[in-house]
Amino acid sequence: MAACPFRRSIASQLSRVLNLPPENLIKSISAVPVSKKRPVADFQLFVGSVIENKSSDRSKPYLQLQTQRLAEKLKCDTVVSEISTGPGTVNFTINRELLAKTVLQQVFKDGSDYGIKSELLSTLPRRKIVVEFSSPNIAKKFHVGHMRSTIIGNFVANLKEALGHQVTRINYLGDWGMQFGLLGAGFQQFGNEEELQSNPLQHLFEVYVQVNKAAEEDENIKKLAQDFFRKLEARDEQTLSMWQHFRDFSIEEYVRIYKRLGVHFDEYSGESFYQEKSQEVLKMLDTKGLLQKTIKGTRVVDLSEKRDLSLSSTVMRSDGTSLYITRDLAAAIDRMKKYNCDTMIYVTDKSQNTHFEQLFQILKLMGYQWAERCQHVSFGLVQGMKTRKGEVVFLEDVLNEARSRMLQNMASAKTTKELENPLETAEKIGLAALIIQDFKGLLSSDYQFSWDRVLQSRGDTGVFLQYTHARLHSLEQMYRNGQSTDINTACLQDPQAISVLQHLLRYDEVLYKSSEDLQPKHIVSYLLTLSHLAAVAHKMLPVKGSAPELAQVLCIIAV
Repeated sequence: MAACPFRRSIASQLSRVLNLPPENLIKSISAVPVSKKRPVADFQLFVGSVIENKSSDRSKPYLQLQTQRLAEKLKCDTVVSEISTGPGTVNFTINRELLAKTVLQQVFKDGSDYGIKSELLSTLPRRKIVVEFSSPNIAKKFHVGHMRSTIIGNFVANLKEALGHQVTRINYLGDWGMQFGLLGAGFQQFGNEEELQSNPLQHLFEVYVQVNKAAEEDENIKKLAQDFFRKLEARDEQTLSMWQHFRDFSIEEYVRIYKRLGVHFDEYSGESFYQEKSQEVLKMLDTKGLLQKTIKGTRVVDLSEKRDLSLSSTVMRSDGTSLYITRDLAAAIDRMKKYNCDTMIYVTDKSQNTHFEQLFQILKLMGYQWAERCQHVSFGLVQGMKTRKGEVVFLEDVLNEARSRMLQNMASAKTTKELENPLETAEKIGLAALIIQDFKGLLSSDYQFSWDRVLQSRGDTGVFLQYTHARLHSLEQMYRNGQSTDINTACLQDPQAISVLQHLLRYDEVLYKSSEDLQPKHIVSYLLTLSHLAAVAHKMLPVKGSAPELAQVLCIIAV
C-alpha cells in the first residue's frame, strides 16, 4: 500500500535515533485522520509507545519534553517535507507531489487488493479459520433474528479471506432437539402433506405454533413429543424419514435466501451430525471424572471453582437424550480433527455468551488446549423492525420491504435515471442499506431500527454509499480512457484532493483494526468518510469544464 514506503522511510530515520529496529516502529506510526477544520500532517508517532522512561516522572510535561527532543534529532528529506510536534506526538508531512504519485501508482498496481498488501498486514501470520454463522433452525422460516448472525458472520469470513487466511464457512443448522419432538408430534396431529408440498416452511411454522398452544393445554401432547424425539434419537426409520423431509425442504429455502444476501457456505452441518458422537463425549467426560449425576437424574459438569456444583452445565437429560451443549462439544472436537484449524469463530447473539463460556471451559477441562483459540463473536438485538403489514417475523419479509420501499424512493426521486432492471437495483441498494445500518455501531449493542433513517439518501447510510459509488463510476465511464499512469501530480495540490489522498493512507490501518476486534464499524466509518470527502472534492474540483490534463487527474482521484 501507499503508506508502506512512507512508514518504512519514517521508521528508518527513527530507528537510527532511537536505536530500535525499524520493524518495531512500523505499528507505532499511524496515518492521521483527516480534519475538516484544518490541514493535518500525514503520519504521527505516539512517543510514549517507543521511548523507555527510566525516571519515575510520567507526567505530560516530561513526555512533551521527550517529544520535543526527539523531533529536534529528526530531519526532513526527499520523503518528509515537514516535522512538527503535538501532544505526545511527532508529526510527519509527506512531500505533496510524492504523496499523490505514490498513492495513485499503488492504486493502479494493486486494484481491488489496495491496502491488503501493506507491510502492516503482510507480516501477519496466515491462519486456518473456521467461522460458524447463520445457523437457523430447520422446519422454521428464516427468522429475522438470524439476519445479524448471517451478515456479521459473512463479514468476518470475507475479511479474513481477503487478508489471506484459509477460511471454512460452516452453517450449523439447528436440526435436532426436543423442538423436533414437538414438531413431529404436531405434524402427525395437524399436518397436511399437500400444504407441506406447496408452501413447506410456512405450513411447518403454522403447525409448530398450533402444537405449542395445544401442548400448554394437553399433557398428552408433551408425552407424544417426548416419544417422537426419543424415537428420533433411536434412529427409528419412519421418524427419521419425516425429520429428513423437513430438513431438505428447509435447506432448499435457505439457499434461496442466502443467494439474495450474497452469502455462501463451504459446509452445511447440523446438530444431528453429532447426536451419536455426543454419546462419545459423555463417555469421555465420565472417564475423566467430570460427569456427575444430580438428584433429578441429569448429568452435569461441575464448573465451580470450589467444586461444589454452585456453577454447573447440564450435558444430558434424565432420559439419556443429548442437549445442545453436548452436541456443540462433539462438533468442536470433530472440526478440530477435520480442519486442524488455528481458530474457531462462533457468531451468535449475546444471549448465548454463557453457553459459549461454558463450552470453552468444558473443552479445557477435557484437556483440549486449543479451546483457548475458540472465539465467540456476539451481537445485540434489533428492536422495532416492522413491515407495513405489522410485526415482522421472517427475514424474507424484511428484504422484500427494503426492495419495495427503495423502488418507491427511486420512482419519486427527480435524479433517478431510467434503469434496465430497477427491481435488481432496488434489491441491491435496499440490502446495502440494511447492512450498513447494522454495521455502523458496536456489534454487542442493541439498536432501534427505523426504515426512514435506513433508506435516507443523505447522511451516513448504505444508500449514500451506493449513490457515491454510482456517481464515481459514471465519472469513470465518461472521462477515463484506460488506466494511464502518466499523471501530472502537480495538479493535485488542492486541499480537497490532498484530503482524499490522506484518507487513503489510513485504509490498511482500518483493515488491521477490524481484523483484530472483528468489528465492521471501522470499515463502514472509513467508507462513509471517504464518500463525504469524494462529495466535497466533486463539488470543489469539478471535472466538467476543466482543462483536459486537469480533468484526467481529477477523474482519477475521484474514482
